[in-house]
Amino acid sequence: MGMISEFKAFAMKGNVVDLAIGVIIGAAFGKIVSSFIEDVLTPLMLKPALEAAHLSKIEDLTIFGSVKYGLFLSAVINFLIVAFVLFLIIKGLNATKKKEEAAPAAPAGPTQEELLIQIRDLLKK
Repeated sequence: MGMISEFKAFAMKGNVVDLAIGVIIGAAFGKIVSSFIEDVLTPLMLKPALEAAHLSKIEDLTIFGSVKYGLFLSAVINFLIVAFVLFLIIKGLNATKKKEEAAPAAPAGPTQEELLIQIRDLLKK
């Protein structure tokens, strides 16, 4: 019974739950990026190159008849887009953290030494 409760405590930690949510959102974001590349980027930007190669999708690019390097190129483009978007997100988060840090701190109360001096003075009276 102890192992089950230990596992439950581990699985319900904030970090594990956050990681699970991140993986799920990452998978959904990956589908969005794939759709962006296949349905938007390829037709708009790569269409002339693909038409010259007599292809409709970048994934159809092959070399030596069987090596599908188009799949690799598609994966590289996906990675670059995801990395760039994550860079922008982290940059935005860092900018908001800097703004929070730059905000003036609330005036601090008396220091410990000042309090001890006040107590000493009160005890003298």
